[in-house]
Amino acid sequence: MTTPDQQPARPGPGGAPATASARPAGAVSPEAVRTVACVGAGVIGGGWVAHFLARGYRVTAWDPAPDAERRLRDLVDSAWPALTRLGLAEGASVANLTVAPTLAEAVAGADFVQESAPERLELKVELLAEIDAAAPEHVVIGSSTSGYSMTEMQVRAARPGRLVVGHPFNPPYLVPLVEVVGGTATDAWAVEWASEFYRAAGKSVITMDRELPGFIGNRIQEAAWREALHMVANGEATVEQIDLAMTAGPGLRWAFFGPCLTFHLAGGEGGMAHMLDHFGPSLKSPWTRLESPELTPALRDAMVRETDEVAAGRSNAELIAQRDRRLIAVMRALAEVEAEEAREAQEARA
Repeated sequence: MTTPDQQPARPGPGGAPATASARPAGAVSPEAVRTVACVGAGVIGGGWVAHFLARGYRVTAWDPAPDAERRLRDLVDSAWPALTRLGLAEGASVANLTVAPTLAEAVAGADFVQESAPERLELKVELLAEIDAAAPEHVVIGSSTSGYSMTEMQVRAARPGRLVVGHPFNPPYLVPLVEVVGGTATDAWAVEWASEFYRAAGKSVITMDRELPGFIGNRIQEAAWREALHMVANGEATVEQIDLAMTAGPGLRWAFFGPCLTFHLAGGEGGMAHMLDHFGPSLKSPWTRLESPELTPALRDAMVRETDEVAAGRSNAELIAQRDRRLIAVMRALAEVEAEEAREAQEARA
């Protein structure tokens, strides 16, 4: 299996390759980043600020809202106890946060820029062009967009080759996933550099092979969300039932094994191949309002092959042991937190 770091160029829409070019001479290595600029300090931007501070970076933030600094510092202060429990990097401190009076001052000395403006396309287009004009020319610029493609957003930037999507999940200071992808005008080096940087910053990174509306995580999440809305709208289930069905059911397993490896185990010793051959006809059952793709031989073979790659030689017995151990760990952790919360609530009432 070709890993993201082995691919010479990141495809854009429809598989068109991103622009190939060498890393600029002035670009620091991803592991050498010391200062991060965060443009936009709302829920997502502020979450990024907290994460980068906890990882030991100096952070310079900018947001045009008149009360942005107060809200940002309040968010960081509220996140810091959880980050402390997780473990702070050497030198991590809220004192490493500077709020700049202008965007230009925020990005002037940055080794990397994370943009987290409100999700409005025209605003993103203009802001990324402004960041591109102000930031040192060798610095990679990542966008926290949750739905727009970089191809759409980089159209007015003078140097679009360094613009990438770095899509986080909320809250960014706790949830590790970041999905990285470039646009048609993005240079391959920028995608690779951003992926390496996010990993160095403690994130779990998916370097996407091509642009996809909503990216990967959001599309899976959205599928479950839409089905939940269907069930509520039709009086088939309540919100309480839906949430319990997820948190006490598949959600526990999905914390450590995704849906593909979960169904691989559902196939028993035959794995994914047996599961698809045996349960394939049920894809046509009315279990969801999402239309299922045709289970062609090519799709079947791809699912089997890629599941085998994820299993990485682990036997079913090994996978089941790992699944059960992790499931118990998640359930114990939840029980511990729930007991702790109950004690705190009782003390508050006393």
